[in-house]
Amino acid sequence: MLPAYIRIHDQIKKEIDEGLWKIGTRLPSERDLADRFEVSRMTLRQAVTLLVEEGILERRVGSGTYVASSRVQEKMRGTTSFTEIVKSQGKTPSTKVVSYKRVHPSEQEIKFLDVKPNAYVIRMERVRYADDIPVVFEVAAIPEKIIKNFKKEDITKHFFQTLTDNGFVIGKSQQTISASNASETTADYLAISRGHAVLSLTQISFFEDGRPFEYVRSQYVGDRFEFYLENK
Repeated sequence: MLPAYIRIHDQIKKEIDEGLWKIGTRLPSERDLADRFEVSRMTLRQAVTLLVEEGILERRVGSGTYVASSRVQEKMRGTTSFTEIVKSQGKTPSTKVVSYKRVHPSEQEIKFLDVKPNAYVIRMERVRYADDIPVVFEVAAIPEKIIKNFKKEDITKHFFQTLTDNGFVIGKSQQTISASNASETTADYLAISRGHAVLSLTQISFFEDGRPFEYVRSQYVGDRFEFYLENK
């Protein structure tokens, strides 16, 4: 049987997903919710804290707990950087670099980036944030020949902007999305529980002339990020 706080967490999340609790709605007091679910306030607080950590609820000092404002959304059309997506929704993007290495490409990187086995790629692991809330953990590989004259900071913090500032024209991208569960390492980076639902995205980005310039494998916290399709 699931712990009581997990069952409460799942029920509140279900009610939010079904629209019973609208964005910006203030939740009842801990006492009232504890009475509703017939648990102690400590157990109720565990459930609420987990929902806050997942970005579903937000605490406002001196005011209470509310259904969090809209999740970060990405329109699945064209190629857009995470930084620009977050900014477009009035949030502040930031990045934590976990690792940054010059390595020979893996088999997948050779295939998707059209590089030779003895070439080098820059492979970096990053956690991306929106308003200081971790949203995605990503592993990106970029052919070294494309970025050898760029500063590390320009690549890790605003790579797409650096490309356009240097005359590159960004074209299409190919994306594959699947559902999975967070590993222990990914869960630590994203401040979620192990096994939490994540959206796995694989993306290959191309310049306008058809050359691939980035291969990324990302894991998004499903409760904090949404993809939506737009057809013209």
